[in-house]
Amino acid sequence: MTHHVIIPNMKHLLFCSFFVPFCLFAQVNSSDTLRLKAGLSVTGFWQGGNVQTVIFRTATDVSARPWEKVVFKTQNSYVYQAFGGTKADEDILSLNFLEFYPNRRVHPLLLGFVSSSFRRAIRLRSLLGAGVSLQVLNKEAAQLRLSVTTEYEQTDFTQANFNVDAYDGQAYLNTFRGTLWVQGKYQLAEKKVVLTHESYVQPSLQQGDNFRWQATVGASFPIWKYLSFTINYRHTFENIVIEGQHQEDTFLTFGFTIKSYK
Repeated sequence: MTHHVIIPNMKHLLFCSFFVPFCLFAQVNSSDTLRLKAGLSVTGFWQGGNVQTVIFRTATDVSARPWEKVVFKTQNSYVYQAFGGTKADEDILSLNFLEFYPNRRVHPLLLGFVSSSFRRAIRLRSLLGAGVSLQVLNKEAAQLRLSVTTEYEQTDFTQANFNVDAYDGQAYLNTFRGTLWVQGKYQLAEKKVVLTHESYVQPSLQQGDNFRWQATVGASFPIWKYLSFTINYRHTFENIVIEGQHQEDTFLTFGFTIKSYK
């Protein structure tokens, strides 16, 4: 009973977070943008007739600076796909960071992630950790950051038959991880094109065969000072998966992003 209660609550919280950018967009003025930033991206597809298809993706990105030496960042996303009336995918992801002394080239951070994935048969995954971040480039036209963190992860699967026999029968997989992050943002063609990339490698510190990685690249084309057309490509790999699942996934998405800042 416990597991069936946790997921809906998390969905409700994430659903509410999708409205945060709209509220911030209405309240934030140009003098506030250094302390509060928000963005919302939405993509979708629907087809009726012989084959009913529904694809819906939305993501929010909020950065708040409650104090001069502290920044809180939260990124939340929801993905739903159904084909022929049958659910094929439903993913929820919430990434949360608390950074201290962000103006320093090297500064500490705390992080907490919560996710679930119908596609990966993950009922609930949580991750808590800490680390340090290095600002390699910090210019208006070019930003590059490297981070190293250590986390404790707990994953509750809906099944217990894995592609690696050593994990069979264990619906709960817990481990300590180490993560290397690389993030970048670059403005080109007089700010008419914005390129972004974000990638990480996340091995277990206890099991050599328990590792994952992800790489995302994107391009944004401003239409209006608060609205952009975006293209994103994401490639993910997870070594430990339910038997019969693919270890790799790729996503190519198109859509619009509305922001509360220029």
